[in-house]
Amino acid sequence: MFIILLTYKKSLEMVDQYLTSHAAFLDQGYRNNYFIVSGKRNPRTGGVIISQLQDRSKLEAFLKNDPFYIHEIADYEIIEFIPGKNHPDFSQFIN
Repeated sequence: MFIILLTYKKSLEMVDQYLTSHAAFLDQGYRNNYFIVSGKRNPRTGGVIISQLQDRSKLEAFLKNDPFYIHEIADYEIIEFIPGKNHPDFSQFIN
């Protein structure tokens, strides 16, 4: 499982230009069953994605399709973790 932290490196005006295409990228990640949850950071300095993928190289390859990555809108930090405890409703996402 992975936490992906996005940190904007361009202005919010540039971020907003690519927001619709970034949202379409996220939708594809949900359709592929790669992502569990995503959202904006507060304050609005980037975003967070939680992925249930187990294969880091598959995740990295998929993230390269993100318009924020393609247009160098954000930096990505990928944090791998192994869940030790979880809410019972979350069990379906743990492999």
